Amino acid sequence: MHSEINLGEFQYELPEERIAQHPLAKRDEAKLLIYDKGEITHSQFFKLPYFLNNQTLLVFNDTKVIPARLYFRKETGALIEIFLVEPEQPALMSLMTQATSAVRWHCMVGNKKRWKNGEILKQELIFGELMLVLEAELIDADKQIVALRWNEDGLPFLEILQKFGNLPLPPYLKREVSDEDQAQYQTVYSASEGAVAAPTAGLHFTDRVLNDLDKKGIEKLFLTLHVGGGTFQPIKSDTVEAHNMHLEQIIFTRDNIQRLQENTENIVAVGTTSMRALESLYWFGIKLKKAQETGNLAPIPFFIEKLFPYQITKKDCISLKESLALINAYMQQHYLLELPGETEIFIFPGYDFKVCKSLITNYHMPNTTLILLVAAFIGEDWRKVYEQALANEYRFLSYGDSSLLIPG
Repeated sequence: MHSEINLGEFQYELPEERIAQHPLAKRDEAKLLIYDKGEITHSQFFKLPYFLNNQTLLVFNDTKVIPARLYFRKETGALIEIFLVEPEQPALMSLMTQATSAVRWHCMVGNKKRWKNGEILKQELIFGELMLVLEAELIDADKQIVALRWNEDGLPFLEILQKFGNLPLPPYLKREVSDEDQAQYQTVYSASEGAVAAPTAGLHFTDRVLNDLDKKGIEKLFLTLHVGGGTFQPIKSDTVEAHNMHLEQIIFTRDNIQRLQENTENIVAVGTTSMRALESLYWFGIKLKKAQETGNLAPIPFFIEKLFPYQITKKDCISLKESLALINAYMQQHYLLELPGETEIFIFPGYDFKVCKSLITNYHMPNTTLILLVAAFIGEDWRKVYEQALANEYRFLSYGDSSLLIPG
């Protein structure tokens, strides 16, 4: 089924000048395209509440971008750039940000040919009365694993990053980080540090829009998915299965599960990251059902492999309500207030959506996993949406304009 997907069909022409290089001064004045069962209308983002049913449960990703880009200058003068992509040790982001002496990351290394395995680079910074020293050692050049160590034992890694790191703007923003980015490349509700890229659909929300949602009685729910650097990677493989899908960490609370149980009918995902998290949650319920059937009562890792949903037959599927009930019971049984997990779920045409009824999202790069996700959600009409956005001078990618997609 998946091999039949012709990846060439997910290309489109994106002129360079349509990539938004800077955020709008007022985030909620972005354009908003509404695709509703085939019909397209144009509006502005601050009018979003008008287009949502008051029974909606709007699901946000509250992850916060960390300063994940580090620069080291070698004695030769060569500049080495380290972009933190995925934590290796400790692997859990909440532990990673609090680590107090050394960490390891999978990275993208700029100018890697100038940096040898085992070679240690140093950066020094005077901070108050402290002389902070941050060391980077290339542990594995092939896998791009970097060890980072610092001299102030007891200072958490997040604080080290805030002193030495730079905001990781996407690679297609061909400019230096500016003061406006420090505020504008975070959502106004960001809370849980750990993303290395912003959940960009949420960048348009302001206090004004959030208040208007409240006035209309639209419910809001905040989950956490720490966006990884792999979100920008184009598909270079010949088939979809062969694409090396990025892994991202998720956290659901018991309250999240109970709130979802109360409203399974009209769940609207703010961004592809919220959608990936929500759909992954359903499949974790399926894993619990399978374990129950085999009498396995041991704790089960919340990990959704990239092709897991496609390996489950229709007769093995259950309703969203049943899946959430299994998850709630599991959390109670194991005294869990939080359910941390990991997902590499790959949503492409042929995927059967189990949770999300609508999606708020920006416009994505051609030939990426995100375009495939949009095509899976609204079918062939993804092309119509993108043609309309281009024809109406919408701004594209992270700082670009928005869309509300309601499939037929």
